[in-house]
Amino acid sequence: MKAEIHPDYHTIKVVMTDGTEYLTRSTYGKDGDTLNLDIDSKSHPAWTGGTQQLLDRGGRVSRFQKKFSGFLKKD
Repeated sequence: MKAEIHPDYHTIKVVMTDGTEYLTRSTYGKDGDTLNLDIDSKSHPAWTGGTQQLLDRGGRVSRFQKKFSGFLKKD
């Protein structure tokens, strides 16, 4: 590796949205800095199975279901 071109890699503290903390190595900030997360896997609907509704008014989902509705049917 070339010298003097890579960022400083050091230890920081990460604070999750529920208050739990852990130490990790990162290029974020300076050695000993704290990274407070606004969104993490414990609170974001993408990981928690949130109540997002799929709205489709005759669009892609409907066309897909119509086109492939009988694809896996075995008679």
